[in-house]
Amino acid sequence: MRAKTWALAITQSVLLSATVHATESNTQWVDTFIGTGGDGHTFPGAVVPFGMVQLSPDTDNPMRGVSPQPEIYKRCAGYHYDDHTIVGFSHTHFSGTGHSDLGDLLIMPMTGEVKLDAGTAENPDIGYRSRFSHDQEWSEPGYYGVDLLDYGVKAEVTATTRVGMHKYSFNKAKQGHVLLDLTSAIYNFENKVIWSDIRKINDTTLVAYRATNGWARNRQMYFAIEFSKPIADYQFYNLDNNRYRCMNCLGKDSKHSTIENTAVKMTAGKAVKFVASFDDLDKTPLLVKVGLSAVSRKNALENLKTEVPNWDFDTVRANAKSQWASYLDKVDVEGTKAQKRQFYTALYHALQAPNIYQDVNGQYRGVDGEIHDGKGFEHYTLFSLWDTYRALHPLLTYIDPDRVSGMIQSMLVHYQQSYEKMLPIWSFHAHETWTMIGYHAVSVIADAYLKGIRDYDINLAVEAIENTANNPVYDAIPEYKKFGYVPMDVLPESISITLEYAYDDFAIARMYEAMGNTSKAKDYYRRAMSYKNVFNKETGYMQGLDSKGNWDPEFDPFEAKYMGPYTEGNAKQYSFYVPHDVAGLIELMGGDDAFEARLDALFDTHLSEEMIKEHEDIAGLIGNYAHGNEPSHHIAYLYNYAGKPWRTQERIRQIMDTLSSDKPDGLAGNDDVGQMSAWYIFSAMGFYPVAPGDLSYAIGAPQVPEVTLKLANGKAFKTVAKGFSDKNKYIKSVKLNGKPLNRSYITHNDIMNGGTLEYQMSRKPNKAWGQSKTQRPPSLSEYK
Repeated sequence: MRAKTWALAITQSVLLSATVHATESNTQWVDTFIGTGGDGHTFPGAVVPFGMVQLSPDTDNPMRGVSPQPEIYKRCAGYHYDDHTIVGFSHTHFSGTGHSDLGDLLIMPMTGEVKLDAGTAENPDIGYRSRFSHDQEWSEPGYYGVDLLDYGVKAEVTATTRVGMHKYSFNKAKQGHVLLDLTSAIYNFENKVIWSDIRKINDTTLVAYRATNGWARNRQMYFAIEFSKPIADYQFYNLDNNRYRCMNCLGKDSKHSTIENTAVKMTAGKAVKFVASFDDLDKTPLLVKVGLSAVSRKNALENLKTEVPNWDFDTVRANAKSQWASYLDKVDVEGTKAQKRQFYTALYHALQAPNIYQDVNGQYRGVDGEIHDGKGFEHYTLFSLWDTYRALHPLLTYIDPDRVSGMIQSMLVHYQQSYEKMLPIWSFHAHETWTMIGYHAVSVIADAYLKGIRDYDINLAVEAIENTANNPVYDAIPEYKKFGYVPMDVLPESISITLEYAYDDFAIARMYEAMGNTSKAKDYYRRAMSYKNVFNKETGYMQGLDSKGNWDPEFDPFEAKYMGPYTEGNAKQYSFYVPHDVAGLIELMGGDDAFEARLDALFDTHLSEEMIKEHEDIAGLIGNYAHGNEPSHHIAYLYNYAGKPWRTQERIRQIMDTLSSDKPDGLAGNDDVGQMSAWYIFSAMGFYPVAPGDLSYAIGAPQVPEVTLKLANGKAFKTVAKGFSDKNKYIKSVKLNGKPLNRSYITHNDIMNGGTLEYQMSRKPNKAWGQSKTQRPPSLSEYK
């Protein structure tokens, strides 16, 4: 399957002679520093679309037991804009997550005395870290550069899919060093490194390996490192009795000498470092290439030689920028500079993951720990599905539908290789972390299938969906099927789990219905109504319920308790999580007006810090609405379902104006591997996928004057906001291809058919538009 697509991707990744798009390319609007401040947890370094390598500076490596938890959380991406020192450049990073890991193979150039420990931000002179200034720091898609002030070194990095490339200009220094630190990692807690080794192959080439215990257990990575100059001197270091021993000098009291110790070619252990020294650095910059592989040292070398066969840093940089231009130019946006910066940076963040996790020869490490041959498809990792099923994966169906098939195929081999026979939940680098809830891979598959994206084994997909949704060992699925809900005395976060299972079951039912399997569709539509079983009519909230049918006696709708009935949220937020049957939820809550009042109360009622103190992820608050956390992302659009779309238009503008900007702290919370960015992109165009799989998009209010989405079928879908301004935040009327559109939603077919969605904006709301029930977005209660 898809062998030609896979081969084409490999060819494109090594086409180093590609020409950079002219300055009019939309890459000019990307600011990689947006999200690196606050709790956005993005990184500014070099990466290509969906690249395996994310080569970026690390400003600190928090140690558990040394740095407080908030400091660890603050630096989940390795870099934080508030910091003023850099410890080096590592090759793997998460973009916008709430968890720390990765940071593989840290490299740091230096001059003068060799230092083996990073030191501290408070006292950088005791270690190898260097001060830096944002005034002497610059970046663009696929490239990052900074002046390391303590060493007088200009450091620049760029990347291909599997290779990171460094360029170090030592300026006036004739001699310098490069440290390779295999101990360093983001969230570098005790005993993280299980084993590592590094071997010198010749005067310019090294290979290395390390296995780590972090969020993923026994995660393995191999490295091939090549220098553009011969190494003049080198030292291996290995931690022994809490101090580093120079392996070149074992049994000797002399200074380091490669002449005296030519036999020392490698070292291995749990704390390994290597220092290479070079001469004549004042004449030409030192270049370093690093190939990555999760399979073997041999594959890492092959990846390096294939993707970067020469030493032309500028061409690699140009090719990376060209790859970004090919994606960013799929969307044309008209608006202010700030609007363009936000939109295109959001698109840039949305296209970084899932990541390619496969070598140029097609091999990859599976979730079973074995090596597999995936030449028939592109294999991906980093599925943060609790976050990304909502908007990121639906966005990818328009931006790059071919990759969506590869991502689904990757999910299916994950299912085949997993001992539990489950589709991924939150997986990366051949490991399932079991983080978060639901079985949202089924939503991604169903949404893609319903949109006609089917270049994968459909029968296997059905098998995987069935086994996942009925797995007897995962998160109380047997109890969910028995009781129609997950009892709170069986599993924490029971209400959130129940509600998210119900949505996933809706997506499965939609897929079965499209396949003509009405019996199966009926079963899953019934399961999708399980949300009603946890709605307490007396309190008006989704509330904890035990296996005997007793409501939670300690219920407080404001409280977000760790391991309580809700996942990173409270009853105020999660009581609106019925995206597939909002009409049914409105009926439970007392009708349109009562539902509107409940939504207003969510946005307008203050949530105290005391009630959310156990959850650092709950951020970007407007009342109880938490834009920094995914369970709130669809809520502003729910006014449409009550016939009050003008209220949605108000809320979208409120969110945009108060919780996003083009500054480093411009994200209201974790970008969560592109989900926050995907919300912004859809919302800026004026619509949002409230329930992926129903193939409808609730109309909100456009936040830029014009967007043109260039589709894979050769057509274009344009949104135009006539009269758009700071004051004109309401929709007066809508036309689709010149004809009046009175419904407050559009469909997938509307988009794929191409054309123009024209909004006429106004200072005053049109309370009649989208008001009647026939004009509202569809809901399950209305389907059946």
